[in-house]
Formats: sequence, structure tokens, C-alpha cells
Amino acid sequence: MSTVPPPRRPVALALMVVAPVLWSTAGVLARQIQSAGAFEMAFWRSSFAATFVFCALLWLQGRKPWHTLHAAGIPGLVSGAMWAVMFTLFIVALMLTTTANVLVMSSLGPLFTAVLAYFFLREPIPARAWLAIVAASIGMAAMFGAGFEAGEPRHLAGMALALTIPVAGAINLVVLRRSAAHLDLMPAVMLGALISAAVTLPFALPFQASARDLVVLASLGVFQLGVPCMLLVLVSRTLTAPEIALLALLEVVLGPLWAWLGAGEVPAGTTLIGGAIVIAALAGNEAAALAERKRA
Repeated sequence: MSTVPPPRRPVALALMVVAPVLWSTAGVLARQIQSAGAFEMAFWRSSFAATFVFCALLWLQGRKPWHTLHAAGIPGLVSGAMWAVMFTLFIVALMLTTTANVLVMSSLGPLFTAVLAYFFLREPIPARAWLAIVAASIGMAAMFGAGFEAGEPRHLAGMALALTIPVAGAINLVVLRRSAAHLDLMPAVMLGALISAAVTLPFALPFQASARDLVVLASLGVFQLGVPCMLLVLVSRTLTAPEIALLALLEVVLGPLWAWLGAGEVPAGTTLIGGAIVIAALAGNEAAALAERKRA
């Protein structure tokens, strides 16, 4: 049984904005890495995330997270596996294709989530949500369409891998929603990070990270991975799966902004326009939902 009560909807919405804000710092923080390669970055980030989640749960629950994970059974294993896929394949996909290709594939997450949630959770998808999904997809296409490439085999392979990320995210959200009332799947974040660290370790050797790199990677593991992923599990007890997937798109919108402010990477005009479309779609969906609840 979950030991943390479901947050009220306004709190859940606020937390689900905080989560993608933290996720979106990956790019600007990664720019600070001096020596570590991609796989070593993935290994250390996942290792620090697993350590943080273990300590956080030990402090919050007063018992070893392994006991809670064992009690979660198959749903906990499935959720952990999906976290591992997302933690690992994002880095691998970026090694094969462009950032634009990976992000365009990731933008399909709300669509996959809406379909799976409808069939497996019977969560109704209102017209406003479908409109928001379409509008957000248009915005994403505007943001990254100019950098989209699919001609070379490596791009196709990278896009195929990137496509598994929103699929894994959709499956994970459905599992979280279905188990929210009776299982605590917070430890699944730790399991996913451990699997990701184990998978990337052989490719990360020999380690080359400097002391500065390790500090940055620890920050990534704690604040860009551990904290926001735990927040997502928490808000899944209140918000619907498609709603969470839509709000998670803020990560992609904010990433170029932080790169602009923190690394001097000036975004193209289409990036700003597309980001504005995505934010308007998300805000419009939530405003319409609030109006519906007031009328009810």
C-alpha cells in the first residue's frame, strides 16, 4: 500500500510542472562535462539517481526500499524496466541520430499514452485533450522540423530506438495509474536506474570523468533524474495518464531555453514559436479542465 497520500489536484499540477522543469536541465548541465563520454555519463547519472532514491525512500518510509519493491510484484518490475529503457535509450539514440529526431519521436508520448490509457484504464479522453495533443504535436514539429533527418541508415536506427522511449513512457504511466491505489511504485525508479547503470557499465569503462564531471553528474542524477521521476510517480495517483504525458512535454520546450540562458545557444525563431504553441496547448487544456470542474 502506498505510504504517501495522493496530492490534491492543484498540488499535483504544480509538481507535474516542477518535474519537466528539472528534466529540461539535462542539456545545459551536460554541456559542463569535460571528460566523460556518453555511456559514462549515463552510468554515473543512473548510479547517483539510484543512490539518491534509495536514501530518500529509506528516510521517508523508515524501511529498506527493497521490501516495498518486492511487495510491488510484477507492476514494480515492469515499471522499473520501463524507467531503465527511458534512462538508457535516450543516450544511445542521441549517439545515432540528431537531437531533433529524438525529440520529435518523444513528442509522440501523449498520443501513445492516450491510446493505452483508454484501452487499459478506460480513462476517457475528452475532446480538449485530443486538441491539445494535436496542437502540441504541431508545436513540436515547428520547433524541431528543420533539424529532422531520416536519410541515412544510422538516423533510421536512432529514430527507431527513440520511438521506444515514448512507448516505454506510455506503458509506465499506465502501470503507475493502474497500481496507484494499492501499490507504492516509488522504488521502481531506483530499480530502473540500477538496470540502466548495469547495462551502460561495460560501455562506460575505462572511466575518464574528472572530479568536476562527477559533481555535475551527481547533480544530474539527483535533481534531473531522481527527484522529478519520484514526483511523477506521486502525481500519477491524482492526474490522468494522458494529462501527465502532455505536461511532460514542457521538458522539450524548456530545454532550448536553458541552453540559451546557460550556454549561449540562441534558439531559432521557429523554436520559440513552436514552444509557444506547445505551452498554449497545455495551458488551454488545463484551463478547459478547470472550467469543466467548476460547471460540474
